[in-house]
Amino acid sequence: MPRLIPFRPAAVCALALLLIFATAATASAKKVSADLRVVAGGKTLAEKSLATGTTKIPTSHKAKCFGAGSQGSGKAKTVKGATALGLLAQAASTDSALRPFYVTDAFSFGLGVCTVGGKSGTSKLSWYLKVDHKGLSVSGDHAKLKAGDEVLWALASYPYPNELFITGPETATAGLPFKVRVFSFDEKGKRRPVKGAVVTGADGPTGADGTTTVTLTQEEEIRATHGKEIPSNALAVCVGICG
Repeated sequence: MPRLIPFRPAAVCALALLLIFATAATASAKKVSADLRVVAGGKTLAEKSLATGTTKIPTSHKAKCFGAGSQGSGKAKTVKGATALGLLAQAASTDSALRPFYVTDAFSFGLGVCTVGGKSGTSKLSWYLKVDHKGLSVSGDHAKLKAGDEVLWALASYPYPNELFITGPETATAGLPFKVRVFSFDEKGKRRPVKGAVVTGADGPTGADGTTTVTLTQEEEIRATHGKEIPSNALAVCVGICG
């Protein structure tokens, strides 16, 4: 006859804990880290890196910017996987600069972003989405992300303006000049240097190759602007002792 194995509560508890940790690890593994930048009215509302995955996105009756009958149902919608809209919604849940945040579920093509940080779409303005500097033809809840993606949401008029991007060193010596370079990305993600861009702390506008010289005395975030193009990312430059 087979020998009966005595019931061991401690062993069962240990097994349960292992299953819980394994489930949590799997859920965590499904999240990806991406960079988010939100711009409206020529100002950056938010710029941060965060991890995102499956997200519940609230819709609102106040999301009326697409016209009569376009407001949201008020029900939360679950968006599976890491998406550009999930990233934005997650950031808005903790960052007051991105609220109020109004989304509508009135359309069959996907969720529509109406208001971010109190900045709403109009008959002339809408929230433009780019991932890795390329414009997308799908709604944000269908824009799947991979680790390291750069996501831009910008309130702009169509045809959408180019997006500025600045590069340069992360460290500098106080009072000593260093070079930065400004590029412009079009709808398809094609990059070109920008002449005449205005850069924080620069000695003058950028030249034909997109470069200019900057001199700082303290740590600062450097940005670039140029006409109606979407303002650049922030280049954080540490001055002095950096660690």
